[in-house]
Amino acid sequence: MSGANSNSTWRNWAGNITARPARAVSPASTAELADVVRRAAEQGLTVKAVGTGHSFTAAAATDGVLIRPDLLTGIRELDRAAMTVTVEAGTPLKRLNAALAREGLSLTNMGDIMEQTVAGATSTGTHGTGRDSASIAAQITALELVTADGSLLTCSPEENPEVFAAARIGLGALGVVSAITFAVEPIFLLTAREEPMAFDRVTAEFEELFAENEHFEFYWFPHTGNCNTKRNNRSAGPAAPPGRVRGWIDDEFMSNGLFQVVCSLGRAVPATIPAVAKVSSRALSARTYTDIPYKVFTSPRRVRFVEMEYALPREAAVGALREVKALVERSPLRVSFPVEVRTAPADDIALSTASGRETAYIAVHMYRGTPHQAYFTAVERIMTAHGGRPHWGKLHTQDAAYFAKAYPRFAEFTAVRDRLDPERRFTNAYLRRVLGD
Repeated sequence: MSGANSNSTWRNWAGNITARPARAVSPASTAELADVVRRAAEQGLTVKAVGTGHSFTAAAATDGVLIRPDLLTGIRELDRAAMTVTVEAGTPLKRLNAALAREGLSLTNMGDIMEQTVAGATSTGTHGTGRDSASIAAQITALELVTADGSLLTCSPEENPEVFAAARIGLGALGVVSAITFAVEPIFLLTAREEPMAFDRVTAEFEELFAENEHFEFYWFPHTGNCNTKRNNRSAGPAAPPGRVRGWIDDEFMSNGLFQVVCSLGRAVPATIPAVAKVSSRALSARTYTDIPYKVFTSPRRVRFVEMEYALPREAAVGALREVKALVERSPLRVSFPVEVRTAPADDIALSTASGRETAYIAVHMYRGTPHQAYFTAVERIMTAHGGRPHWGKLHTQDAAYFAKAYPRFAEFTAVRDRLDPERRFTNAYLRRVLGD
């Protein structure tokens, strides 16, 4: 086993969460992982596995044993007959995507970044946007879990199905995921059409834009009436990726370099934000390109921020977004980050934000180091009025009492937790808040 150490401080990507575990370990096999859990139990320590720290909540923070999955990586099995891939839990999505592409395969849908580990992304409910295709966790066909007594549990629709229904989005509360099996399909091409569009038009035509496209999303720029839309649809080809210069200008200079400068200016002088937003939101131009899925779905995100995202019944999304726009317009808030709107079909995972209902997501962001509480609190009030469910890995103030009402299957999840982890080996302050003791 590599990397056992004491009292090193762990920080998440955004820098808003820190933890000082009693020790951090990097097991190199499932057997070593099970041994870590057993030893922690003997010493009365809690255990948390951490991914790349892209959650904004303290979901992975611990003062006990912190498991780093750096050595639990790679493809364990590729089954072309079943069209599945089994990967170690610590495998970064970017490595999985590249490895699948080399084999002529792909996941069906994914989120907009691919830095996370497969276990971290699925355990918190990471999603992209899709009319028919759901979150990354919904593409899981089986998973392997090290439970509180160090035993190995394999879960699928056929084997331990009640655990499978909960553990695909398990929040780290049921055990440590050691391997995941995903459904895959032959690699395909997507044509992305990015186009500026007025806020009033996007919101008026939202249902049409959703229905006509396999993957639709848009960004609204606060303090303006401007949005940028993105439609991704399967294509017969040929591949036509963005030109190197145009791709660099749009994805690096505009989305990272210049945006970093704009955010830094806004943090230093908030009064400049509305004027800059009007100029920068008009600087976007339409573009169309065609490429393999992960090169279309994902993009680099180097400007650091904090985020809150709520899942609403899809029919409530436009009304809620209009309320957010009215809130920004009547308040002294200065918001430099766009508001992102995506969708997902209903799924059958107990604590999925899309569990049992057609869903739209509204995500709000603030540049790191900028006061975010007033904005997020006001937006959260709007979201909860519409029956919103917060993303498990993003900032929110809800607790178990709220979730018991928001999720019809909440008690089903907590019953599985009580059975698998009665001594709360995998708990922490965040889980106590959102799941109860």
